[in-house]
Amino acid sequence: MNATRRRVLCFSGSLRRRSANTAALLAAQALAPPGLDLVFYGGLGALPLFNPDVEALALPPEVLALREAVGQADALLIACPEYAHGVPGAFKNLLDWLVGSLEFPGKPVALLNASGRGSHHAQDALEEILRTMSARVLGGASGTVALPGAGCSRDEVLSSPERCAELHSLLLALQRALAVSAPA
Repeated sequence: MNATRRRVLCFSGSLRRRSANTAALLAAQALAPPGLDLVFYGGLGALPLFNPDVEALALPPEVLALREAVGQADALLIACPEYAHGVPGAFKNLLDWLVGSLEFPGKPVALLNASGRGSHHAQDALEEILRTMSARVLGGASGTVALPGAGCSRDEVLSSPERCAELHSLLLALQRALAVSAPA
């Protein structure tokens, strides 16, 4: 069997130091099955505010690095919180910088909802934004891992057998989806 390695770029939509979304992604890194390399993107807070005039001139180095990281990834895994029934501004800013990129269209994307409160407004909005940006949203590899609250850590997630099983299941679904969509 050909053991193809897939690079998955992980985005947390939260700038919080103790974010459930970040914790879920860091736990997912530890639980990734062989052949799935999860790489955490840590530059959300360093991105300048999106400005089409700047984009038309020369891209800032932080934006170039973001686009390069997306281009090197086989897929994206996004865990994004919900603020006021929507996508947080910092994460929408990141997406705005990718709208005009050549690296993003057609990129497979899985969504991880880390809310234990059943939030769905931001997930619905995020899915609409991603489809508008020509992403390939992998519904079968997306899902909810209900974490206890906004301030949990990677280790707290990993200490829960139920959460680990849910994350591992989503990662296996992502791996299968990528294997099915692999170029011949």
